[in-house]
Amino acid sequence: MARTGYTLPVFAVAAAKAALLHLQGDETPLTVRLDLLPDAADIPIEQVAGLNVTSALAIARSDPGDNLDLTRDTPIWAWVNLEPRQGESLILTAGEGVGKLASGEPAIYDYARRLFAANLSALIPGDRTLRVAIILPAGRQLAQRTSNEAFGVLEGLSLLGTSGISKPFSVAEHLEDIRQDLRAKVGTQSNLVFCIGSHGLQVAQQLEIPAAAIVQTGNWLGALLVEAGLRGATSVLLLGYQGKLIKLAGGIFNTSSHLADGKLEIISAATLTVSDNLAAARTVLAAPTADAAYQALVSWNLAQPVFNYLAQNITTKAQAYVAKYADTALPVGAILFDRQGQIIAEHTSYLDSLTPRR
Repeated sequence: MARTGYTLPVFAVAAAKAALLHLQGDETPLTVRLDLLPDAADIPIEQVAGLNVTSALAIARSDPGDNLDLTRDTPIWAWVNLEPRQGESLILTAGEGVGKLASGEPAIYDYARRLFAANLSALIPGDRTLRVAIILPAGRQLAQRTSNEAFGVLEGLSLLGTSGISKPFSVAEHLEDIRQDLRAKVGTQSNLVFCIGSHGLQVAQQLEIPAAAIVQTGNWLGALLVEAGLRGATSVLLLGYQGKLIKLAGGIFNTSSHLADGKLEIISAATLTVSDNLAAARTVLAAPTADAAYQALVSWNLAQPVFNYLAQNITTKAQAYVAKYADTALPVGAILFDRQGQIIAEHTSYLDSLTPRR
C-alpha cells in the first residue's frame, strides 16, 4: 500500500517549533506534535541546538511518502530568535534556498503561514517577537529543476501547498480523477481548455479563462483529448509551456519526460522546415533546454515562424489523434508560453469561443 507523507511547509514548521521548544527548556525534542489544519502529526526532528540565549537552530528532513517529489530527504533548517516585542509576534523570513517573490517577500504562501501561526503563536511570550528564518541548503540547486523562476519565485523553492498531507496516487488514479473532472465540466461547458500542470493554470487565470472551462491535464494529453471527443466536447484549447506542448508536434501524446522527450529534435526539424538554416538547427540541437533553444532562435530571427509552425502542427496532430482513436472530429487549438509565462505562439483562429482576453 502506498505510504502518505507530508508537504514541505510541515517540516519547516516542525523545525521551527523544535528550535523554539529548545529555547524554552526542552533540550532535545526528538519529535514535535503539529496541528496540520485540521489533521495532526508527530514529525521527527533530526538535530536541534542552541546558538545563544535567544536563538536556536533545528533541522527536519522532508519525507513526502511514496510521491515522486524532488524534495525527498532534503534537510530543512529553521533558525529562530526571540526578540523584544516589535509589533507582530511572529515574523517569517526566507533564508538561503527559500525563494523570494519579485517584491522581495519570501515565497511562503497562505497555508504555510497559517501553519506557522497555528503551531507557534501560543508558545511565544507576550513581550517577545519570534523571528523565524527557514533555510533550504539544497533549495537553490533544486529550484533549477523546476519552473519556479518563470512564475516569479526567485533563488529557491517556495513553501507552497493547501494541505499538510502528501498523499500518493497511482498513475491510473490520477488519470481517472482528471477524467471525472473532464466529464463533469463538459456537461456544462463544451469548449474546454486543457492546462498542462500548475503553471498552465496560472497562465489561464492571467488570461481570464473561466474556471468552468479549465481541465488540468498533467501529462496525459492523448488520453484526455480522446475522452473529450468521446464525451461530446465542442472544442479543446491546449495551453502549456512550450517545452511540454511541442512534444505533440512530434506525435508524443504523453508529455512526461520519463517516457519520451525529443523536444530539441522537434524544434530543430521545424527550424529546417521553415528556414533551411542548418546552422540554426544545429544550435537548437546543442541547446541545454527548450527555453535556450527558443532564445537561440530569437537571435536568428526565427522564433516566431518556427513556433507558429509548431503550434499549427500541434493542432493538426491532435485533431488527427482524436479522429483515429475516438472516430470523431474535434477542433483543437494551441497556445504556447515561455518560462516567463509570456505567449510565444498560438493557433486558435477557428476557436472564437475560446480566444482569451489579453
